[in-house]
Amino acid sequence: MFPLPPGSTIGILGGGQLGRMLALAAARLGFDVAILEPEEDSPASRVARTTFIGAYDDPEALAALADASDVVTYEFENVPAAAVDRLLSLGCEVAPNARALAVAQDRADEKIFLSSVGAHTVAFAAADTAADVEAAVARIGTPCLLKTRREGYDGKGQTWIESATEAAAALERIGGKPAIVEARAEFVRELSIIAARGRDGEHAVYPLGENHHEGGILRRTLAPAKVSDATLARAEQIAIQVLSGLGYVGVIGIELFELADGSLLVNEIAPRVHNTGHWTQDGCEVDQFEQHIRAVAGWPLGPTEATCHVEMTNLLGDEAASWTDYAAEPHTRVHIYGKREANPGRKMGHINRTTPFR
Repeated sequence: MFPLPPGSTIGILGGGQLGRMLALAAARLGFDVAILEPEEDSPASRVARTTFIGAYDDPEALAALADASDVVTYEFENVPAAAVDRLLSLGCEVAPNARALAVAQDRADEKIFLSSVGAHTVAFAAADTAADVEAAVARIGTPCLLKTRREGYDGKGQTWIESATEAAAALERIGGKPAIVEARAEFVRELSIIAARGRDGEHAVYPLGENHHEGGILRRTLAPAKVSDATLARAEQIAIQVLSGLGYVGVIGIELFELADGSLLVNEIAPRVHNTGHWTQDGCEVDQFEQHIRAVAGWPLGPTEATCHVEMTNLLGDEAASWTDYAAEPHTRVHIYGKREANPGRKMGHINRTTPFR
């Protein structure tokens, strides 16, 4: 079955901007794309051959997607596990695999997995009740971060705890959901690494990116990040440990905390193409989106060396309306997602400003 020849169909669960950019990359390689998305007129559906409108766990919609696709992937990690199980039961190939999805969907399971493959994290403890939170805070210390175990993104579903007496109130602030308590990471900056694993076990790792956030949302990524050879080697080692430990196929994003001594802690993993890897679209010969399609289709992985310096900046809300200004900059590449409503803080696109290596 693999490698899939051009003319095959890649199915994608999710019709947002990541699905759109995956579909565009697949089209360049000669693949057709089928999207399953609950909403009509999604960004990805407007560049795909086929769109099935339905809930991600709708049996009929999943059957239609499975019938149309030679392999199915996904653009976000909160796809219901039942959806992947249904596709597998229909004999459909899904990549990345169900284990990667399950691990990434639960923050406690994620950190347990990371520890098992030798990738260090902050101290943590699962907590279902206020008493659990209080006990975890007593052991881990304050300040510490309380997060929902599942879902939550861009700073949502989390709150800081300054004192053990805040346990009940903090749990209430995140909706009383099963949670994880994490020690505060005394890091000097956040880095991320984008990496891929092919069906034959081949690995491809991109240079590190340095990330800057505002209000819990990624604002910009600078790549390649200026790091020591030792830090780069450790990041690459972590990526390979994670990919191998999961038996992974596809691109993964791994967020890292760099400590003052240059050591690294893993913050979280995302079993998909990642916002911090958007710089690769204009800074590498093969970007993360094409790399993901190559991997899930069983093709050889492409080169990951950076060809220039890139500053990727997310365009939030009505910032994308200034596209003419960005397009007039000679070394800026504009990527607009085609979303219809520019709500405050919503990611509407990004720009990549490139600078040649000196």
